[in-house]
Amino acid sequence: MSSVIIRNGTIINEGKSRKGDILIIGERIAATGFIEPEKIPDDAIAINAEGCYVIPGIIDVHVHLREPGLTHKASIFTETRAAVAGGVTSFMDMPNTIPHTTTLKAVNEKFNLAQDNSLINYSFYIGATNSNLNEVLNADPETICGIKIFLGASTGDMLLTEEKIIREIFSRTPLLVACHCEDESIISRNINAYREKYGENLPASYHPVIRSRDACLKATSFIVKVAGEYNTRLHVLHLSTADEIKFFSGDIRPEEKKLTAETSIHYLWFDDTDYEKLGNFIKWNPAIKTQYDREALIRAVNNDQIDIIATDHAPHTVEEKQQPYFKAPSGGPMLQHSLVAMMELCHRKKISAEKIVEKMCHNPSKIFRIKDRGFIREGYKADLCILNPDKPWTVGKENILYKCGWSPFEGVTFQSRVEYTIVNGTIVYNEGIINDNHRGEKLLFNLK
Repeated sequence: MSSVIIRNGTIINEGKSRKGDILIIGERIAATGFIEPEKIPDDAIAINAEGCYVIPGIIDVHVHLREPGLTHKASIFTETRAAVAGGVTSFMDMPNTIPHTTTLKAVNEKFNLAQDNSLINYSFYIGATNSNLNEVLNADPETICGIKIFLGASTGDMLLTEEKIIREIFSRTPLLVACHCEDESIISRNINAYREKYGENLPASYHPVIRSRDACLKATSFIVKVAGEYNTRLHVLHLSTADEIKFFSGDIRPEEKKLTAETSIHYLWFDDTDYEKLGNFIKWNPAIKTQYDREALIRAVNNDQIDIIATDHAPHTVEEKQQPYFKAPSGGPMLQHSLVAMMELCHRKKISAEKIVEKMCHNPSKIFRIKDRGFIREGYKADLCILNPDKPWTVGKENILYKCGWSPFEGVTFQSRVEYTIVNGTIVYNEGIINDNHRGEKLLFNLK
């Protein structure tokens, strides 16, 4: 078996930072601490991590990799290449591809695509609609990460409008239910009003007015109430408002919570003043809102009301984004830059490195009950990132790896840089060099 020895890094794990070594043998972590030379295989690949942080690989529980059916925007191969450059070692992909992932057959086809094309580890959500209850209830909880419900239309016919079906799912599924919370009636009313008043050339700055905080609050309030009635595991996706935080507690351990919350990088970084410069290029659903909301979300991350930080990585082409507001699709690329963006907030004293690891590595593992990943522990799969916190670089066209070729961070200088990404014991990213031949594994989930 191959082996790797990581020497002299600052290991950030389970709320602590300490100097030490990590020995990897095969796919797993064999030892941590200060490791005697006689315990290291003679052929071990040595990495000197002096001055660097060594953390578990990022587990991104919310991505849209666009395959199948939308590969002019992105593909599993292209986006997982970008992911390893950002220290991401596992992803969970949403169902709004073409065809939609609303049948078990479609889920299995995605698993086959990932097996052939993904550089990192993977799982897929099954999407709930008004007409696929049996498919959803027969999803395998050991291999499928969760059920995705859209309460606000974000794409195609994925909107779930039948409360009876929602209640059937919540009362019967053992899976985690992940919910996009925006009230469709409020959004539709706002769209009609602003289109009538301004026509098709509405500025993107109206996006948080159309997809308003009221739309978020009404939908989140409804779904939290229903989940509570059935004691269902509910994960509310991409919180964007201060108003919604009140539903979530920071006083319960993540693995014991039935109700958990996620926010995304863009809600912690941008606010509505950035629409003037970036326009549709920061048009996400839900909408990026005010500085007040951004600061409240950061506080909620730090006080554990928000459990997970994900990306909602959702690339579109430049040409699509340059269309008028109502035609320009929502979403943007984020996988390559999620960790370094959060580390920039760490440099600004907004959040600690330990808290970043908790929200992007440990809690995804705990809440989704991922088997043997998300921590630096002996016997766990060796998914690791080595990050230099003091090696500035600037995002530009020449170093963006997304297939769409752009980033809302273009021109931003980050202080931190990912040096190595290790997936299942294999060095997949090595100071700019990517091992395109590596393939990740299907994530497995513990039933309890």
